[in-house]
Parts: sequence; C-alpha cells; structure tokens
Amino acid sequence: MTAAYRELERRFARIAAIGDALGILSWDSQTMMPDGSSDGRAEQTATLTVLAHELQTDPRVADWLAEAEAAGGLDDWQAANLREMRRTHRHATAVPGDLIEATSKAISACEMTWRTARAESDFVKLLPSLSEVLRRVRECGEAKAAAMGLSPYDAMLDEHDPGARSERIDALFAGLAGFLPELIGRVLDRQAAEPAPLRPVGPFAVANQKALGERLMRAAGFDFTRGRLDVSLHPFCGGATGDVRITTRYDEDDFTKALMGVMHETGHALYEQGRPRDWLNQPVGLARGMAVHESQSLIVEMQACRSPEFLCWLAPVAQEAFGGSGPAWEPDNLRRLYSRVERGFIRVDADEVTYPAHIILRYRLEKALIAGDLALADLPGAWNDGMRELVGVVPPNDRLGCLQDIHWPSGAWGYFPSYTLGAMTAAQLFEAAATANPDIRPALARGDLGPLVAWLGTNVHGKGCLHASGDELLTAATGRPLDAAVFRRHLERRYLGA
Repeated sequence: MTAAYRELERRFARIAAIGDALGILSWDSQTMMPDGSSDGRAEQTATLTVLAHELQTDPRVADWLAEAEAAGGLDDWQAANLREMRRTHRHATAVPGDLIEATSKAISACEMTWRTARAESDFVKLLPSLSEVLRRVRECGEAKAAAMGLSPYDAMLDEHDPGARSERIDALFAGLAGFLPELIGRVLDRQAAEPAPLRPVGPFAVANQKALGERLMRAAGFDFTRGRLDVSLHPFCGGATGDVRITTRYDEDDFTKALMGVMHETGHALYEQGRPRDWLNQPVGLARGMAVHESQSLIVEMQACRSPEFLCWLAPVAQEAFGGSGPAWEPDNLRRLYSRVERGFIRVDADEVTYPAHIILRYRLEKALIAGDLALADLPGAWNDGMRELVGVVPPNDRLGCLQDIHWPSGAWGYFPSYTLGAMTAAQLFEAAATANPDIRPALARGDLGPLVAWLGTNVHGKGCLHASGDELLTAATGRPLDAAVFRRHLERRYLGA
C-alpha cells in the first residue's frame, strides 16, 4: 500500500465525516428544526457541502489517485475502494464549487417552501424556488455530462446508480408497460369477484402504532442503540454512519399505512446498519447505488412483511396491540387489505402493481423538464394528463398531484427510476434467498425476519461497493443480472394466485 493510497483513505474519511454531519442536519431540518431557523440551516449546509467539495477537488487528490493506480499491490477491497474514489472524484471535479454552493442554498430554500406549498396545494407558491433548483440542477448535469461524455440526464442517473442509462431504463419501463395494464385489469377483476376487505375501525393511538412499529423493527433486526424512529411530513431514512434515523407519519384512523411505512424505511436502515464495518468511512463501504438501496426497503416491506406467511403472524399481534376484535382482524382479511390494488393519487400509498405507473410518469416528466421539453409552469397539467393515461385517475388538486414528493425540491433528479428498478431487484433477491434457504418463508410465519436479513447481510449489505455496479452485485447474489420476468412472476403469484 502506497503513501498516496493512505492519503486518499484519510481524505475520504474526512469527507465521510462531513457527510455524516450533513445527514444529521438534514434529519433535524425535516423533524425538529423550527421554520424560522431555515436561513441559518441553509448556510450551515452550504458551508459543509462546499468544504466536502473542496476536499474532493483538491488537485492533490488527482495526483494521489494516479500514483495509487500506477503502483497497484492492493487487495480486492482496496482496489474497489480506489475505483470508487475515482468515480466520486470524477463527479465532484465536474462541478465548480460556486455552483455546488448555489445549488445547496437553492435546495434548502425550496424544501422549506415545498412544505407550505404542499399543505396549501399551491404550486404557484413553489414555482419560483423550484425553478431555481431546476436551473441549478441542469447546470450541474450539463457540467457532469461534458466531463463524462453523457447526456445531462444520464449524468444524473449515474450519480445515483453507477452505470444506469436512460436507454436501458426506457427499454425496461417499456417492458413493464407492455404487461402491467393487462395485469392490473385482471387483478381488479379478480378483486371484484371477492368480498371487499374490512378495515379495522379506529382510532388507533399514535403511541400504540409507534410501539407496534418498533416491535416489528426489532423483529427485523434494527439496532436501536444505533438508530431511532421519529415523525416527518415525508417518511425517509437518514442520519449518519452508526446513527441511522428513520421517520414515518401516522394516521389515527388507519394504522396499516404507517406500519408498512416503518418497515419500508427499516429495510433501508438495515442496509445502512449492515454495511461492512471495516470500510464504513470509505467509498467502498457505501451502499451499491440507490436501486439496490430501494430493493432493500422493498424486500422487507413488500416481499417479507406483506407476504401471506408474515401477515398470518401479524394479525393477532396487531389485534392485541390495538384491542381489536371481529373479522376485520383475521389473517385472511389483513392479507386482502395489504394486497389491495387500487388506482390512487399518492405514490407512497400505491400498491406494488400500480406503483410502477407512478414512477414511469415521474421518469417521463423529469426527463422532459431537464431537457427543456416541458416548461416547469406546465408541470401540473402534464402531471394530471400523465396520471389519466398511466394510472386512470386525475388528482383533484396539486397537493395530491405534483406537490406530493420532496424529491425535486430537494434536488434528487434522476432518482425516481431507482424505486421500480429496486422493486424488480427485490423480487429477484427474495426468490434467490428463499431458494438458498428454505427456512426463510417458515420463519416469516413466526414473525422472524432473521434468516432473510442474514442472507441479505452476506450477499448485499456486507458487500458495500465491492462490486462495480448493481447488476454485478445482483449477478453475484442471484446468478443473473436484472430480469423483469422475475418481477412479473412475483406479481402474478401474489395477486392472481398463479
């Protein structure tokens, strides 16, 4: 190991520490921070963001990278770490520091405005600050595109998922669009022939909902000595290395949404808590792209916790937690509730059959916005037209339409495809895990996610960025790259009994 490589490790450890500080500040701004503190928080965030950028773009980093690459002599993890350092450096050096700072400030301002605009269903109120974010994001994308030889949108995709390209996603999403409409129709017809599921009657005290959520988190292996559960407007997983913080939002009339929301974010958190201990402050110790990260939330929520086996265990547990009684609390009714397919307005509440349509809509719109083919002022109308075409419903207002997600105000352009790519990845990982360990499904019937999480720890969490891409990791874990046929097979089996 050369002196240059050791310098790089020290440098990237400092960058990771700054990232952790930013993670805690971000969590605080979405959970605890008073609204009047937003200007100061924007300055703090921008200062740390620029500091991290300066550490990444120091001219000595390029020299150290070249020297370490020429010297060789690294083991597999060190070599992968060097590869990830190079990738991170390439993204960072493409964008000048003043643009990084301006983008950070624009995002901080827009996030705060979004909260008010969403509550008031007022897109016009958001338009100026979102326009500024879009302008800055475009400039960043153009700078990275020039440096990497990509389109601006592909450069954004690559930042979230190394190697991801819109051409490939176009083909995958076209494949989904080829079978989903017919599948949705068949599922809705099947549901219409069955008794409608009964909804347990509330109110369901928030304290009881939180206690049940924490019980399920523990069953999944979440370490509360290194994490916590809180409330926010938009559920998320954040925090820092060794301090993973997730949030949810509660509805006293319906406990089912928050409960699965908690388990969704727990899947993210388990990935963060399970990253390779020896490499936590290095690039190779990070998660392998956001599609894989989304797969971990969905394998816990959709594949495991919404499975018939797990719901048979959950039904009496939930009944006891809320003091319920009657047929609404029977396992089969809970199964029908959690596998109900509906054409709805809200992405985060969508079932896994219609969910891809919500993502395809956002994917199309953000590509058009980045390319300049759609004016931001026309977004509400384009959103409603797309919802009519893809989902079959039109939102009555912008709060239920284009204002529902924080992603664009927070600068996360190019992220949305990760959700559906993650769903496909989750189905493939779960199928492989259940084949490798036949005890996984019986364990779910006992409320035990341990065997599944152990398999994920070995094949996903503990691998960090050892593999160069999500497809490489998936191939190592399942024997093949991403295959949409597995996702289709899962949907048909769960929703049609095929």
